[in-house]
Amino acid sequence: MAAPRKYPDELRERATRMSVELRQDLRPRWARSRVWPSSSASIARPRGTGLVRQAEIDGGVRAGTTTTEAERIAQLEQENRELRRANHILQTDSAFFAAELDCPTSR
Repeated sequence: MAAPRKYPDELRERATRMSVELRQDLRPRWARSRVWPSSSASIARPRGTGLVRQAEIDGGVRAGTTTTEAERIAQLEQENRELRRANHILQTDSAFFAAELDCPTSR
């Protein structure tokens, strides 16, 4: 069972949006001064910068795996695990029945 969320979803989305907008507004100024503004960090700090990074990736500002791609990868990995398990069961069953057919009967 997942742990309860510390912040409501609306607050998380709003803080993420504010951080992304602030970074976009201050990016030209940051490029000239090479000193990253602390106001962006003060918005993102209470809730973690991971969500801000993920929002930037999803928005195309930053390189990385988007949320939809990550979900699709997780689905494919789950399907892969299920197929490997089914394959293992089929292999062990076929080995069992093959051994049973190879046994000489005493009839």
